[in-house]
Formats: sequence, C-alpha cells, structure tokens
Amino acid sequence: MVSMRVRFRLILLFILCGVIMGVPRAQAIDPGEALSDPVLEQRARSLTLELRCMVCQNQSIDDSDAELARDLRRLVRERISAGDTDAEIRSMIVARYGEFALFRPPVSEKTYLLWAAPFFLLLFGFLVIWRMMRRMSASKG
Repeated sequence: MVSMRVRFRLILLFILCGVIMGVPRAQAIDPGEALSDPVLEQRARSLTLELRCMVCQNQSIDDSDAELARDLRRLVRERISAGDTDAEIRSMIVARYGEFALFRPPVSEKTYLLWAAPFFLLLFGFLVIWRMMRRMSASKG
C-alpha cells in the first residue's frame, strides 16, 4: 500500500512534468517580422529553423535573439517575398557564411568525416565495451 506522502510526491512530480512539457518553445521572431501570407510565413519559419545562428552556434536563427539572426530572418523573408526558392536562399547563406550555417550540411567531400564520425564513435564504443567484457570474462574463468 502506498502512503499518502508518496502519493502526494508522485502527484507533484506528474504536475511538474506536465508543466515542463507544456512550456512552449521560445521564439525570437518579432510579430513585425512575420509575412502576411501564412503559407510564405510557414516556409520562412521552416527555412530559418534549418539555418544556424553564427553568434549562438547551437541555435537556429529562428530561436536566436542575436542581431545577426534577426538580420538573417529578415533577409530570408525578403528573399522569399522576392520569389527565391529555398535552395537559392540556402545557397546565398552558404556562400556568405559557409556550410557551417546549415544544421544539416549536404554530404560532400568536405563533410564525409562529419557524417561518418557518429558511426565511427559508435563502433569504437562497441569495441571498447566488447574488450572490457572479454577481459572480465577471462579474469573470472
């Protein structure tokens, strides 16, 4: 039987988890930046989520409050309004800031190591664990 104290703590834990999970993601976009056409605005939002803030580096320009991110959000919306495709806008940003500006850089000769590194690290981790287990079983037997 669970005591009242334990039940109370569990209820508080669930409430806290619900509050944390229900907190909306912070967005740095100003209402004045938004495009009037909801379809174009959604396109702009999805594109700005793919572009890395050069100041913050671990945030998209959509999430960042940095002045550079604000300028890039405006630039993306201007280019969308001018009729540029998403690929043209990405190319323009990459030409200016390099492939680092993309959260998902394309696979190319320059980025093979970047794309392969997680697999090599995972393989290395499995090898380390396998060797440790072999040593432990050899020392027991």
